[in-house]
Amino acid sequence: MMRVWLVPVMMLLLALPAAAAVEIAPEGKRPAVVEEVYWQDGTHFIAIDDILSPFGISGRWDSVRHTYSFATPRGTAVLSPGSQFVKVGGRFLPLGQRPRFIDNRLRVPEEFVTRLLPDLLNAGVYYRNLSPRAALPVDEATTLDSLFALLLQKEQPQGGGGLRAIALDPGHGGLDNGSIAADGSREKDLALQVARHLERILKMRLGIPVYLSRDGDYALSAQQRLEPAARPEVDAMISLHAQASFRPEPRGIALIVRPREEYDGLTVEAAQGNSMKLARHLAGSLEKAGFPVAGIYLAPLLPLGRGNLPTVLVEMGYLSNAEDLARLTDGAGQEALAQALFGGLNNFAEEQKERMR
Repeated sequence: MMRVWLVPVMMLLLALPAAAAVEIAPEGKRPAVVEEVYWQDGTHFIAIDDILSPFGISGRWDSVRHTYSFATPRGTAVLSPGSQFVKVGGRFLPLGQRPRFIDNRLRVPEEFVTRLLPDLLNAGVYYRNLSPRAALPVDEATTLDSLFALLLQKEQPQGGGGLRAIALDPGHGGLDNGSIAADGSREKDLALQVARHLERILKMRLGIPVYLSRDGDYALSAQQRLEPAARPEVDAMISLHAQASFRPEPRGIALIVRPREEYDGLTVEAAQGNSMKLARHLAGSLEKAGFPVAGIYLAPLLPLGRGNLPTVLVEMGYLSNAEDLARLTDGAGQEALAQALFGGLNNFAEEQKERMR
């Protein structure tokens, strides 16, 4: 992946006004300041025209096809408020959230700048969020934040601890294929297959209920995807995904947790939360089983929700990497991955038991 320069700005927060703003520029160039930054569904949205302008790129809105396109070294990139993907040639690059019109301008989530833009331009991108906790107000009634807080706010189980039930969320489904490999393998299918392996292992080894957000190839609303986590006995949730890159070299499993957790009005940073503890157990078990782990990352992704339910999004590998793809499309490889994930969950459960004693 090309470099994205994310500059820490915690010391600047006291000196900056409440309005949100970001800086964007080609690496080594003077940054442009974008002040129209909106907060919706747990992330910042920025006008696509404002993002591309510092790079000398002009996009075009097609009112008939309802798409926005612009030229890149990789080919013409096409995005639409009706799709969660950026299409470049025959490749479909997923976004955590769809682009959307806010105040009559097409805006994309912040991850478009930090994750996709460097690869699209094949160049370094400088990006700095000057006020990461402030943004232009959007009616909270139109967002899903309150729903996420309700669904994922869990009380500490009584008794001996451990895990009483697990929720599994195989990503995508229906018309939403997720990432697609060169051989046609689809993220949505692989996520469900691994989820099925893990479901069986959990039921056999721990004898606990396992709730899947979907058990077939169909689309889910954000609320439906989180419904398994609403069950009072569920003590952890794993969301399964895969990713792709323009280059074949990137590989490995990435584990993603929410930046902070909420406990009855008290907010703690990710490092002190149970989601991070679960992610570390998963990483240790995966590495012990021989799987390459790219790292543990913080991101306010929609599937992670809010609250304090231990939740980890597992990017199972790159469909653009031959080794990762071979493992994910092989039944034995899927079983080995599920066994390693089970090992991490079981170790997390044992740790919880020790803490309850």
